[in-house]
Amino acid sequence: MLAPYCISGVIEAGCDEAGRGPLAGSVFAAAVVLDAALLENEQHTPWLEMLNDSKQLTDKQRQYLRPLIEQYATAWAVVDVTPEEIDQINILNASIVGMQRALDRLGIIPQHIIVDGNKWKPYIAEGQVMEIPAQTVVKGDGKYLSIAAASVLAKTYRDEYMLRLNELYPQYHWDTNMGYPTKAHYEAIKQYGITPYHRKSFKLYKN
Repeated sequence: MLAPYCISGVIEAGCDEAGRGPLAGSVFAAAVVLDAALLENEQHTPWLEMLNDSKQLTDKQRQYLRPLIEQYATAWAVVDVTPEEIDQINILNASIVGMQRALDRLGIIPQHIIVDGNKWKPYIAEGQVMEIPAQTVVKGDGKYLSIAAASVLAKTYRDEYMLRLNELYPQYHWDTNMGYPTKAHYEAIKQYGITPYHRKSFKLYKN
């Protein structure tokens, strides 16, 4: 099982995003605070033991885990940052902004934040004056349960969003590529042009 927390005895939020690499669609970000009593129970529930980096899970496993995370987490939130905003501030900043917006919507103020990756910016919760301590963790979604939980939420919510967009634009095959730069996606862009959901700051055409 992944580590239950980075620092014990504090309200710790794990953050992750999904969708940094696609050519189209919003990037989704999530923040999760897991129940300390649940994490410290010696008889861990099977779903906690299953939690992992969402990329290491099947879609069926992610769909199984999502409602359990939402039910048993102390707090959770998922937000999206639109393609327009990604084009304005770049995808790295959009990912960080998204995770910080998710923290804003938790309903509680964490005392410590752990973030998947190696980039972060100072975060001050609304109504507070001090920056909340944070630690970046490379491949943290495969190391800490709360980051893994955020990874699952961000991934499943983004996939649902891309499936809805696919109903509007089936020619781009977003039901299978989720907006990522596959051969079929590039060929569709070449044939049909771009949609309002494409990230214009990305390289949308192959030479």
